[in-house]
Amino acid sequence: MNSRQVEEHRRSLADPEGFWGDAAAAIDWEHGWDRVLDKSRAPLYRWFPGARLNTSWNALDRHVERGRADQLALIYDSPVTGQVKRFTYRQLRDGVAQLAGALKNLGVGRGDRVIIYMPLVPEAVMGMLACARLGAIHSVVFGGFAAPELAARIDDAKPKLVLSASCGIEPNRVVA
Repeated sequence: MNSRQVEEHRRSLADPEGFWGDAAAAIDWEHGWDRVLDKSRAPLYRWFPGARLNTSWNALDRHVERGRADQLALIYDSPVTGQVKRFTYRQLRDGVAQLAGALKNLGVGRGDRVIIYMPLVPEAVMGMLACARLGAIHSVVFGGFAAPELAARIDDAKPKLVLSASCGIEPNRVVA
């Protein structure tokens, strides 16, 4: 660690509320917090009570608005399929907004749960960010789960929607 990192680490331990309050100021909030740390129900601490933000906005839109629209935001490089796809912040934001619109048209909204059952493809990232854009809760389930474990996770989540792909990608093959 360099000296600045050492000092920041010391500050995070000595003044966690000041440290995390300053760190939180670096992102966009729909509305701010009442206090940085609520210790009133210890050991059940709450960070930033009363605050609200949108992860999708912070990951994409703010970068587009601040002049980084044409900068690369995501690179997908699959050794299995041989595909390489690049997405700028604008392209990714637009894809996420389109998917969020489709999810909304299917009735997904704030607080709803969505299972994402997809391989590691850009559309899975878009699905996660589209859920965040709507205020929905996403849960990614892994295609390698055996059927009973997968069913248990889906049943437990009680999703409004399952977002899936038309195939899976394994180390040496694409599975229909």
